[in-house]
Amino acid sequence: MEQQLIDTTYKLIDTTYSISDTVGIAEKLSKVFIGEGSPIQSIFKWLHIIAGITWIGLLYFFNWINGHFAATLDADTKKKVVPELLPRALYWFRWGAAWTWFTGLVLLYVLYWHQNLAIGEIGGGLMFDSTTEVTYWAHIMILVTFLAVFLYDYLYKTGLAANVRLITGISFILIGVVVYCMKFCGGFDYRALNIHLGAMFGTIMAFNVWFRIWPAQQQIISAIKNGDTPDGDLVALAGLRSKHNTYMSVPLLWTMINAHTSYFAGGNDLYRTDHNWIALMAVVALGWHIVWQLYKKSGTIKGM
Repeated sequence: MEQQLIDTTYKLIDTTYSISDTVGIAEKLSKVFIGEGSPIQSIFKWLHIIAGITWIGLLYFFNWINGHFAATLDADTKKKVVPELLPRALYWFRWGAAWTWFTGLVLLYVLYWHQNLAIGEIGGGLMFDSTTEVTYWAHIMILVTFLAVFLYDYLYKTGLAANVRLITGISFILIGVVVYCMKFCGGFDYRALNIHLGAMFGTIMAFNVWFRIWPAQQQIISAIKNGDTPDGDLVALAGLRSKHNTYMSVPLLWTMINAHTSYFAGGNDLYRTDHNWIALMAVVALGWHIVWQLYKKSGTIKGM
């Protein structure tokens, strides 16, 4: 009996050491493979850039080149060119969007969320500054990042969308509310504030590609191939959502380079850190103006 008890005790000790060793190895691997400067970050950032260039490059092609070019084609030429060109371009366009969004999600976890979201603990890393306590508000604002797309989609189906200035103003105010809450309710640090705004834009853009632009374009292409006139509502929907994506893309690119824009975090001669959310909103406004100017310029470029 005593010997059995001793044997059982040794087995428990061995199991405890085994579990301890496994946990220790897992923690070491986590530190090596997850976090800033890790192999996962390097690989997925590389893939993120490749996919992003593919997606956004085609977005600009559609909006600043192809639209003006297509307007010069007669019906017979469109019937021949569009069914051959657009399905090929839209393949790379939609899968570029999907892979950009997926790799971006991985990077969010690796760089910002991993071991930084335990409620009640003092934050750190790139997500929070070293004095911020993590609260449920941080989790709520992360959810807002990925659920805001449904409010956006609803708003642009209402009658408000007919008044461009009004709906643009409402959109800008709502974005400002989200950014303000990310900073002062969620406690997001400068880089986290930037990248979660970028993730919100990227989610809306990917949604537009897969659930608004691509389904509409399939029907438009089929109509042109059959010699029919495409549904005007579908043409308007695809064009509007593509234009929205173009406007969101320029501020999004700013948020992606947040590691190189630390001066705008504040705490310098320019402004306090409490005001960096205002600077980010100024970048959104400036980005939209840049896109507006580029649309104007694209209409002046002529073929030979």
